[in-house]
Amino acid sequence: MNYSLNQVTIFLKIVEFKSITKAAEMLNLTQPAVSIQLKNFQNQFDMPLTQVVNRKLYITSFGHEIAIAAQKIIHEVNEMNYKTAAYKGRISGKLTISVVSTGKYVIPYFLTDFLRKYPDVELELDVSNKTKIIHDIQSNATDFSLVSTLPNNLLVESIPLMKNQLYLVGSKSMKLDKIKTINDISTDTPFVFREDGSATRLAMEHFIQKNNITVHKKIVLTSNEAVKQAVIAQLGISIMPIIGIRNEIALGQLRIIPVKNLPIVTEWNIIWSKGKRMFPVAKEFLKFLELEKDRITADNFSFKEI
Repeated sequence: MNYSLNQVTIFLKIVEFKSITKAAEMLNLTQPAVSIQLKNFQNQFDMPLTQVVNRKLYITSFGHEIAIAAQKIIHEVNEMNYKTAAYKGRISGKLTISVVSTGKYVIPYFLTDFLRKYPDVELELDVSNKTKIIHDIQSNATDFSLVSTLPNNLLVESIPLMKNQLYLVGSKSMKLDKIKTINDISTDTPFVFREDGSATRLAMEHFIQKNNITVHKKIVLTSNEAVKQAVIAQLGISIMPIIGIRNEIALGQLRIIPVKNLPIVTEWNIIWSKGKRMFPVAKEFLKFLELEKDRITADNFSFKEI
């Protein structure tokens, strides 16, 4: 066999997007150039890697097997390059991090100084739901994930970053003088929940169940931002992480409803698969977090003791 790393890289992009046109676009190449490289790569094998049905490109089962092997090749080549750079005293490479939706208010502060210190590092940050985050960890698709509750039935290692505090909040128009418990709130007021599987949803449901709270009306929304806007618009009340609503509280758009047994306190953790083989850039990021996390938290999250 006589294939090149360029052919391997192009084939992996075709597998990723299942489209020669999209692969060419992502690689800044022309479509004919990508087609030629795919053909040259295909010529190395006796069985088809792809097939076209009704003008749509499909990856064969054999093609998927080759893609897995190709990904390992690229991984090994990248590791050699990163180790060579590290040996010369330069940290470089791609750092991939997946975060749950509320985590987007947290993770940037723990990245800024690191990326300034190592300008050759490329960041890939994916903001998604908890289900995908867990899948990314299981499939080794990311270096690290940021979560507010540690996953069950997964062998992970972790670094705690800071507290995650959840408060009951309502719109600026709510009258709070007679509210001592959640059950003092009008039965006409809906509770606004996150979607199933959300860590915030689980914490809210556990609190409601533990404190025998009756929910008469329920609204379910699929992002922290949507919940926040719904509460501001007086659609209902919700239990939300303070990290995502501090500006709205400062502006008077939201109000914390001071009731017994709140806030709920969890912890933001950076996690990764136990025994994970790490590139130098990932190892360096862990060292950075251990040294700087307390300073970063103190400098940027002083509101946490509301």
